[in-house]
Amino acid sequence: MLKRILAIIAIFACTCVAWMILGTSIYLRTESAGSELSSRVASTWGTAQEQHPPVASYVTKVTKTVETEENGKKVKKTETHDATNVVPSNSSQITADLHIDYRQKGLVWFSTYRVGFAGNYTFQNPAGQEETFAIKLPLPSKQAVYDGMEISLDGQVLPLDFGGAEVTAHGILKANATGVVRIAYRSQGQDNWSYKFSSGDEVARVKDLHLLVKTDFAGFDFPENSLSPTEKQQTSEGWELKWDYQNLVSGFNIALRMPQKLQPGPLAGRISYFAPVPLFFFFFLVFILSTLRGIDLHPMNYFFLACAFFAFHLLLAYLCDHVSIHAAFAISSAVSILLVVSYLRLVVNLRFAVVEAGLAQLIYLVLFSYAFFFEGFTGLAITIGAILTLFVVMQMTGRIQWAEKFARGPAYPIRAGL
Repeated sequence: MLKRILAIIAIFACTCVAWMILGTSIYLRTESAGSELSSRVASTWGTAQEQHPPVASYVTKVTKTVETEENGKKVKKTETHDATNVVPSNSSQITADLHIDYRQKGLVWFSTYRVGFAGNYTFQNPAGQEETFAIKLPLPSKQAVYDGMEISLDGQVLPLDFGGAEVTAHGILKANATGVVRIAYRSQGQDNWSYKFSSGDEVARVKDLHLLVKTDFAGFDFPENSLSPTEKQQTSEGWELKWDYQNLVSGFNIALRMPQKLQPGPLAGRISYFAPVPLFFFFFLVFILSTLRGIDLHPMNYFFLACAFFAFHLLLAYLCDHVSIHAAFAISSAVSILLVVSYLRLVVNLRFAVVEAGLAQLIYLVLFSYAFFFEGFTGLAITIGAILTLFVVMQMTGRIQWAEKFARGPAYPIRAGL
């Protein structure tokens, strides 16, 4: 009996090594392809977008007298140069419509999105005369596609000049007049969308800010060093998030992290690393049941059962490349259970294969592994299952004289018909 137990332990240990190799290979496949795939998605779709407010300015002529020295004599000269006067906005009404549109490459899902941006910014001409204002809009990302880009002043659409990482338009404001600059475009990005008040990390001051973000999804998050919404409301399609400030002074920005879809590669890797736990419970329960019922299971039988368990993880690792992770999980579970049941049907009998072994595999392999789909509840689910298993086995074996059982060794039963 001792040699038999040691052989089963050796089979279990070798299978654990195989699972560690499989799990590591899955993570290496995911990591090696992740950076390359991310750049490919960015080149065709876009990167994270960081929108800055437009900058309005006008140019004035400044004349000053300077004193220079010519031929040993001091000479006064008048110089004229251009001075750029930046005018801050008095108020801003901004709306960003975000639509999630996931993209999958290999074992990785990318949180890509579409955005419709529109903002009304109020500026006042402080000069006592009519001035031509240059309105510069920093583009949220160089790697992006923009459609319907429009800048208007008091309802009049302005011609656009594209250069570098910004768009420039020119409009005229009368003396001391207030104008409304409207910005609108459609674009797409990846992972994060943010609205930044300043170009650097300095503290910014914003007057009369009203920003509304509409989403058609839940599960988003707010990154560190970002402002939480002052108001949020769930809608039939998603969420409406509002940031309303009368006189904001802050070094933080407004940012939203897109919800992350369940990643097939890392999930398959975690399930593979966890695989020794289900196999241990399965071997333990099968060993107890076979001992109690006098069923002779040779270590080679345990070897083939371990191979059937390993087949689940191997098939899951490579099938999730081609179908959804849920479909891959269901197919792999069905294949592994079929291998175990059809094999034990020949080794023992149909009832033991379906009821005892099949049910145990369904609980420990399938349900324990499926707990990884519910992040945050995996450990609790496994703990509850382990405690229930311990309780059932203790009740089943409480009156067993183990010394006699191990002394006699397993009997060789007559196998029932199919």
